[in-house]
Amino acid sequence: MKRILTCIAACLFSAALLSAQTPDEIIARMDEAMSKIKPETGMKMGMDISIPIIGKTSSDIWILGEKTRMEVSLKDEKSTIWMDETTTWTYTPKDNEVVIENRKPSDSSTTDDNLGLVNSVTEGYNVKLEKETADAWYFNCTKSKSNTKKDDPRKMSLVVDKNTYVAKNLSARTKGITITLRDMASGVTADDVTYDPSKLPGVKVTDKR
Repeated sequence: MKRILTCIAACLFSAALLSAQTPDEIIARMDEAMSKIKPETGMKMGMDISIPIIGKTSSDIWILGEKTRMEVSLKDEKSTIWMDETTTWTYTPKDNEVVIENRKPSDSSTTDDNLGLVNSVTEGYNVKLEKETADAWYFNCTKSKSNTKKDDPRKMSLVVDKNTYVAKNLSARTKGITITLRDMASGVTADDVTYDPSKLPGVKVTDKR
């Protein structure tokens, strides 16, 4: 009986070793999973920004092609922003008002910057597995010596979901500002990103175009 149990244990141990993944393999599978999350097919993510004195701003962002919707919260202030190729609609519940403006080039560049970070999470970084749980792997990412991009943060924290291999959380601190991307996923509809005035009856509309 002992021999049988020993053989079974040895087989299970060997199977565990074979199924174990190296950090490089995990990151490669993460990159593959993240590459499938694209604006043209629809993506959603959360973004938190912590700024000294000002405090923490939290946003939930939906993107589909050139259209974007953002639910923004700063302390007790909340707003919803819709954007398409040319126009921005900003709804502020406190004022019960929607302000319509021409879309600024900086609005699209900010979105593009965030998507670039999502699609090249660990490029230019040395990645080390710090710990793992039943649901996720936790990595520390340190900027490599060959990375000459001045705006890239020196360190990042990365959490990868074990079921989907999608980056659940990516956090970095640069110039005193901490930025965290979270809950990245695919699956956004046109209704999610399109301003619909019928859903805001009685709201004051100010057109500044």
